[in-house]
Amino acid sequence: MKDDGSIAVNPQLRLVLGGARSGKSAFAESLIAASPPPWIYLATAEALDEEMAARIDKHQARRDWRWQTIEAPHRLCEALAGAPEDAPVLIDCLSLWLTNRLLAGANLDVEIDALVEALASRKVLTVAVSSEVGMTIVPENALARAFRDAAGELHQAVARVAGSVTLTVAGCPLQVKG
Repeated sequence: MKDDGSIAVNPQLRLVLGGARSGKSAFAESLIAASPPPWIYLATAEALDEEMAARIDKHQARRDWRWQTIEAPHRLCEALAGAPEDAPVLIDCLSLWLTNRLLAGANLDVEIDALVEALASRKVLTVAVSSEVGMTIVPENALARAFRDAAGELHQAVARVAGSVTLTVAGCPLQVKG
């Protein structure tokens, strides 16, 4: 943290944003795979139905023995703090974590601040994936609008401390920052 209370940019932190099926997770995995293993995968999804279980299975099939998966659908800060300090970490994904916390009635301002501080303090490559939902239509219900707004706030907060931000579109990574 800087003297003025703001959090310094962490050059080891990369934020990867994109829409559904944009290639963001595969791109993020390639960033981590450029470092020596073991690699830590902090998974935030919960298989609450068959379709989501199939999505999770597809992601898991891409990862081999070099990946250690830690389930963190709610306690992301704790999982991040418990990850080995010298191992690269991939968080997939912030928007699912945010959904979980929103539906649990959490104080999102407090939790986002804690997560940003935890991400900023990592000393080794940390890649956070999240779904960019701000380029869509205005949702018709209050819960969806609250999520979209919270996601925008989360992305801005993480981007402020990230050394780089990449937007993936149709499988193509576009460097936004760094």
